Amino acid sequence: MNVIRAEFAGACYGVQRALDLALASVSEGDRAYTLGPLIHNPQVVSDLARRGISAVGEVSEVGYGGTVIIRSHGVTPAVKRSVVERNLPLVDATCPHVMRAQKAAAALATQGRHVVVVGEAGHPEVEGLVAYAHEAGGAVSVVADPADLPVGIADPVGIVVQTTQTRSALDAIVAALAERGIEPLVKNTICFATSQRQEAAAALADSVDAIVVIGGRNSSNTTRLADICAAACARTHHVEAPAELDPTWFEGCTTVGVTAGASTPEDQIEAVVAQLEAW
Repeated sequence: MNVIRAEFAGACYGVQRALDLALASVSEGDRAYTLGPLIHNPQVVSDLARRGISAVGEVSEVGYGGTVIIRSHGVTPAVKRSVVERNLPLVDATCPHVMRAQKAAAALATQGRHVVVVGEAGHPEVEGLVAYAHEAGGAVSVVADPADLPVGIADPVGIVVQTTQTRSALDAIVAALAERGIEPLVKNTICFATSQRQEAAAALADSVDAIVVIGGRNSSNTTRLADICAAACARTHHVEAPAELDPTWFEGCTTVGVTAGASTPEDQIEAVVAQLEAW
């Protein structure tokens, strides 16, 4: 079986930066805490816990003297303030692209616009974008597709996008607003690395017999890659680890593609490739 890896796949700059910052924050015997999982990759989160970096849900769960690490998806301004109020050491591992989206959401709200966040309600990055817009005094709507747009929405409108969304999702929202006579100010905050991975995955899926997408099932960018691949290749399989691979999936295949989400480190990709090549 010929195993072909996507041109762009795996951990992006923001994820690698977060991992580097987290590991640099602990030395022998130190403890650090991430507010929520540092990245959406269960295997990585488990490894960090073994190294003394635990994921907690609230600032109140941080142990005395522990360092607080803000995850790559960012947090709300209120959470940041609570860390400062407790005088806890703080490491901000928010992805720079997410920071840009947070600033864009606040800026649109400051201009008096109704802020439309194109993204997944409840996702930690989206919760942060909503909070930044609210703190700047804006009305906010989270929209995954045109059907989610509020009935009474009116100009002026500004759009900010969850960094792992697709351009097609953004275009659909803009088109739906245009049909209502609304011309929004669009801040396209989709991460370039996300776009690269999506385009490379789509191209590869269209040229192979089967394709494996590697990454956390709780990772929005990875699950979106799997959806993109499935649209082009019926034999698309989303796994987190080599142990999940089933050789029967690839019966009759001569070419198998491999891609991975932006929260998937290189060693996890190599392990899956090695297993496929062994067959």
